Amino acid sequence: MKTLRLIAALAAPLLFAQPAAAADSYPAKPVKIIVPYQAGQGTDVAARYLAEYLARDLGQPFIVENRPGAGGNIGASEAARAAPDGYTLLMGTNGTHVLNQYMYASTNFDPEKDFTPVMLVSSFPMVLLTTPASPYASLADLRNAAKAKPDSVNVGMPSTTARLVYELLKQQGVSSIRGIPYKGSATATTDLLGGQVQVGIDTVSAARSFITSGKLRPLAVTSLKESALLPGVQSVAAQGLDGFQVIAWNGLYAPKGTPPAAVKRLNGDLAKILARPEVRQKLLDLGHEPGGGTPEELASFARSERQKWKPLIEQAGLKAE
Repeated sequence: MKTLRLIAALAAPLLFAQPAAAADSYPAKPVKIIVPYQAGQGTDVAARYLAEYLARDLGQPFIVENRPGAGGNIGASEAARAAPDGYTLLMGTNGTHVLNQYMYASTNFDPEKDFTPVMLVSSFPMVLLTTPASPYASLADLRNAAKAKPDSVNVGMPSTTARLVYELLKQQGVSSIRGIPYKGSATATTDLLGGQVQVGIDTVSAARSFITSGKLRPLAVTSLKESALLPGVQSVAAQGLDGFQVIAWNGLYAPKGTPPAAVKRLNGDLAKILARPEVRQKLLDLGHEPGGGTPEELASFARSERQKWKPLIEQAGLKAE
């Protein structure tokens, strides 16, 4: 008996030391970040940029894998089912963690119960786009064209957030436009450039390079006021739809049950990365307002977003196709 007590006494410090050792050793192998959208979309661009810094700071590859489809539900569902060991993460969005559960018959995951939040990464408005050759120079032009010839204006929607913007536009006076769903920005932009659709709704980050190169022309942003991300572009609200506002966001998540030490390590390192002036400027250049905060703050923010949008979506009867 004395021998057993002696062994237990000697082992106790080692047991208590294990969590600290786990925190120090994470990550011990490559980490996968699932992006539930096509490569090149706004969420993907930011995730790949930040993954480079995470890999550099934490000493292991952070590999971005695209799992597009169903407004982000396919990738989010895969992440929710992954082993909760800190080696599979999800770059979630307001689509996957707020809107989809009210617009899809099934998502195959619970955005609150199946995930552990890490940090709010960024936020950004959406932008309405057309080509330079388009006859639409403003939201009023678009509305008048749709009114004159119902269903003649096709609008590309590469995400759940884009679908929400589209539906709110219809509710608030820009009726008779026809929404065309896409799996992601790449295919939606290709069809917009090729004339298969006349208008696109996308993130500033996904559209930015096309805007700066002159291939696409912005009609309006969905922030309440003009955005610093696209100076000189009027908001939808400023063009006659008072109070119109839809803001998209990205948040890093881990599967529920991920060790707190791994979440703490990721949050701490992301905070340092997002505090760097060159990173903040680069994210702004990519069309993202840098985020930050604690896991608890992301959880609270997402809950408030669900409380905001649930009644509006249900009242309007918005459903994803």
